[in-house]
Amino acid sequence: MKKILVVLGGGRPNGNTKQLADAFIKGAAEAGHQTELISLNKLRVNGCTGCNACRYGKPCVQKDDFNSLIPKIKEADLIVFASPLYFWTISSKIKAFIERFYCMAEKDEHPPLGRYEKYPVRDCALLMTSADHFFWTFEQAVSYYQFTLVNYIGFHDKGMLLAGGCGDTDGKPQISQTDYLEQAFTFGRCIY
Repeated sequence: MKKILVVLGGGRPNGNTKQLADAFIKGAAEAGHQTELISLNKLRVNGCTGCNACRYGKPCVQKDDFNSLIPKIKEADLIVFASPLYFWTISSKIKAFIERFYCMAEKDEHPPLGRYEKYPVRDCALLMTSADHFFWTFEQAVSYYQFTLVNYIGFHDKGMLLAGGCGDTDGKPQISQTDYLEQAFTFGRCIY
């Protein structure tokens, strides 16, 4: 059994992204994993201010909800980032959440190329939805995920589900008219 933390970064309360995350969670729970959903819509997580007061081993000085999430992040085997596509990348709520990992960094005397410090290493996965479904729709978001979480922080990528073509931005969620919910369920069930 693995501990899976799903971080929902925006979108409508029961929109495409929430439905995709719920389907993933259902599959993971069926496989016997412990799951928890954290909605950044219900929490206040500010972006990093770059003040460096947290270096190294000190908590972030910001008084928002992120510090209460640190134990959950550290206990999780897998962190799933669930985001709608906003202006061709992840939501600002997910970006702010990732930026705040900075306060969990530890000094690394011999960092690998491109890294300055070491982070708690976890598995990660990406769930995204969008109205568009062009060949380049998720290119920027995938690039950020790969570079930041996998290449820089050092997380182990367990995969992505990029659900494009889930309706227009002005209408109701249409993910249920696709096979993405079934794919998310299978992804969750087979993640380990």
